[in-house]
Amino acid sequence: MYNATNHFIDRHTGKTSGVRVAYTDHAGDWTYQELAAMVNQAGNVLSNLGLKAEQRVLMCMTDSVWFPAVFWGAIKIGAVPVPVNTMLTGADYAYMLHDSYARVLVVSESLYPKFAPHIDGQSSLGEIVIDGSSIDGRHSLSVLMESFEAELPTAPTKRENSAFWLYTSGSTGQPKGVVHRHSDLAQTARLYGDGILKLDQSDVVFSAAKLFFAYGLGN
Repeated sequence: MYNATNHFIDRHTGKTSGVRVAYTDHAGDWTYQELAAMVNQAGNVLSNLGLKAEQRVLMCMTDSVWFPAVFWGAIKIGAVPVPVNTMLTGADYAYMLHDSYARVLVVSESLYPKFAPHIDGQSSLGEIVIDGSSIDGRHSLSVLMESFEAELPTAPTKRENSAFWLYTSGSTGQPKGVVHRHSDLAQTARLYGDGILKLDQSDVVFSAAKLFFAYGLGN
């Protein structure tokens, strides 16, 4: 069994490493233990919304700690997050929802109006979760997460299983969903983070790239 969440999140939650800062944004700092708890809560939310292993969750989210919580929470339950560009058109999002057969959509409150006209007719889409205040009676991510425990078993995935998708820019046609495996994330960290950048625990990495970028995700 191999799940990328173990490598990047869970193995860093011990007494020493767990209190180190894992993520910083405009709202503050989160330790590895705090981030792991949010990941588990997000995974429980997605699972209880009916998201199964291998099924996709489309993520159109602005940069905040909620992004890694949902991203890693989906991966931990064996589902497949699909982070998409937050600067696309409603028609682009309609295409990606249909093409990915997304079962769940998690979208930031400010971006939901782009999706709203295109929800009807998405036969695969079962649930919509708003990162922010509830709109049109949709679920609020923060409210849902408060309802669930911060404990979550790890899905028995394998290295070659799909971990997440990223869509191409579509410069030569329609955007295409590119599959990234569980093992790909660790290979990038080892070959680029360790091998090229020589990062260690004392370093703080400032991401100029948006989190949905391939570079922002380390791929």
